[in-house]
Amino acid sequence: MPNIKGVKKRVKTSEKKNVQNVAQRSALRTSVKKAKVAIENNAADKADAVKKASINLDKAASKGLIKKQTAARKKSRLAKASNKA
Repeated sequence: MPNIKGVKKRVKTSEKKNVQNVAQRSALRTSVKKAKVAIENNAADKADAVKKASINLDKAASKGLIKKQTAARKKSRLAKASNKA
């Protein structure tokens, strides 16, 4: 454990942010996975699932959770698979 007061605070805040980021990344992966499953099964709500996943990808990119280009690539692949199936 650090001795300097400011560094102690930084350790606490970085731990809190890490927990938050892990939860958000997990939720993002879940929404993308649900969209992929909906596309594979040709479900009636596949357009809605893809839309929700796209929104979540955009939010994650804007918050710096994932890179902007990664979000664009994943959205593009979901849209392409959705149109194909």
